[in-house]
Amino acid sequence: MIDTADLDGKCFVLNGPMKIADPARTAVRGDLAHVALAGRYFVPHYAVPMARVVHSGGAQLLGASRADSPVLAELAGGSAFAVLDIAGGLAWGQCGDAEGTGVSGIGGFVGYVPLDQLEPAA
Repeated sequence: MIDTADLDGKCFVLNGPMKIADPARTAVRGDLAHVALAGRYFVPHYAVPMARVVHSGGAQLLGASRADSPVLAELAGGSAFAVLDIAGGLAWGQCGDAEGTGVSGIGGFVGYVPLDQLEPAA
């Protein structure tokens, strides 16, 4: 039998790893997720995004926090980037605007950008 918890009329079951429908466009990883995804994905921490823009010279969106990681996308200067975590000179977050998807945290590609290639949003 699977144990369930009833919180505010919602029933939750923990029965294995979470399934992310589109991991390339959903701001969730094993330890952290966009705060708007709190009711959809279970992780230890949720973050409110910090609005940033890509430096005028553009930036590369990396698939992992390693120097040899694949480039997922080339980001144009002035593009929006929602920073959810900063570590080792890299910002993890989501590029672009998630408008039109109905859910914040789902929309643009998710990945890593060198911190020095981002600026505060106006």
